[in-house]
Amino acid sequence: MGGFAEAVRERIREARARLKAALETEDAFEVAMAEDELEDALRMAHKYGINTGDEVSEQ
Repeated sequence: MGGFAEAVRERIREARARLKAALETEDAFEVAMAEDELEDALRMAHKYGINTGDEVSEQ
């Protein structure tokens, strides 16, 4: 699943970058689209147990 997992992580990275850019330009439509894409990518990562680096480790 290495290639699939990396593709999902890349999708998340791209969605985050798109969201950041949309927030900076205050483009409400692009913000909504980027948020939807990010939510979908994160949902997929969670469904398949892909670590996105967002998990907080408990110490």
